[in-house]
Amino acid sequence: MDIRTARTLTRYSAWANRLIFDAVAALPPGEATKPRQGLFKNMVHMLNHIYVIDRIFQAHLEGRPHGYGARNTPDHPPLEELRAAQQDIDAWYVAWSDRLTPAAMQEKVAFQYVGGGDGVMTRGEILLHVVNHTTYHRGFVAEMVYRVPATPPATDFTVYVRDVPQNLD
Repeated sequence: MDIRTARTLTRYSAWANRLIFDAVAALPPGEATKPRQGLFKNMVHMLNHIYVIDRIFQAHLEGRPHGYGARNTPDHPPLEELRAAQQDIDAWYVAWSDRLTPAAMQEKVAFQYVGGGDGVMTRGEILLHVVNHTTYHRGFVAEMVYRVPATPPATDFTVYVRDVPQNLD
């Protein structure tokens, strides 16, 4: 992965996260935390999982412990608090990608998986995982939004490239 792609991906992820948080916040009262079928309790708990994974891999990139014992917390913060925290971590990834060098992109990072076991990934692979993971789980949130019923925003990468001016140089 090159630096321009890394910068594009961090900005895409931040943009798409803003859209999905806005959509969930605009739902009728109670819908965001209404119990849903599946592994995650509700929309906010799913969004919290995204946030927790972003924080875990941020810690790996920074070479420090993350303090999480699982891939999600038992409960989730209120939506507005989580939205602010997600915006902060998204801004961190954007700033991180802006400082990234080609050599650092290829640097291997050793870490422990939350579920146990050793992991080694390049910084670029970690970024790709974080963006892919977030996209995957935003899709689950979108499916829950459809079931309200409501229409979730289009958070596709192609929509981002079409609608958001790129200034990465």
